[in-house]
Amino acid sequence: MSTALASSSPPERPSAQVEELRARIRQMQSTTLESRGIPTHPAIAELLPGGELKQGAAYSVDRSAMLLMTLLAAPSAAGLWCAVIGVPEFGVEAAAQFGIDLERLVLVPHPGDQWLAVTAAVADVMGVVVTRPPARSSDSSVSRLAARLRQNGTTLLVLGPWPQTEAMLSLSETRWHGIGEGHGHLAAREATVTVTSRVSARPRSARVWLPAPDATVARVSAPASRPVAVPAERWRVAG
Repeated sequence: MSTALASSSPPERPSAQVEELRARIRQMQSTTLESRGIPTHPAIAELLPGGELKQGAAYSVDRSAMLLMTLLAAPSAAGLWCAVIGVPEFGVEAAAQFGIDLERLVLVPHPGDQWLAVTAAVADVMGVVVTRPPARSSDSSVSRLAARLRQNGTTLLVLGPWPQTEAMLSLSETRWHGIGEGHGHLAAREATVTVTSRVSARPRSARVWLPAPDATVARVSAPASRPVAVPAERWRVAG
């Protein structure tokens, strides 16, 4: 099951325990990831530069738990350890439904004022790290964190704006299905996912089911048929 860590002030330099943990986790992670990229969901991957997330890079992600879990599912399934910092509402049950391996998931829901130091320390040992900054960071702090990401090959997903990002993923034109004239349940959602990359002059967009009527994530390839209603509370933690 997932591990929740309390807030603490990590040392400036990695301790022997951190180095040992780093070695153990990397030994346990899948050895099939030979490139500098890591997979993500096909519906999103085609919009990203190179068709995948880049190791050692940072990405800015719209504040959508469902989009975040979609991005995390494939790296987790590939054997990478993932951490989520400063997102106390992140639901482990919803994460499991998306295919995120809870045995390789670490949660730090309340890092406090030390969120940046905690993020940097966790990035030393995890493959993918999610963080939600409560405040703006200095340029020097961002640069130091970027250097650690490159050194360790860690991918950072930041909920909200972030400088020095490889790309920004945003949602727009959201449309829910399942609500009739005063009755029904939220059954499915269409949204436009747009990726704005620093290496591409033109943003890439696609219409995506997030989720589809069958609870999966997929491209919208045809006019929507009437979805079968499912309980609305199913998506309460993954808006």
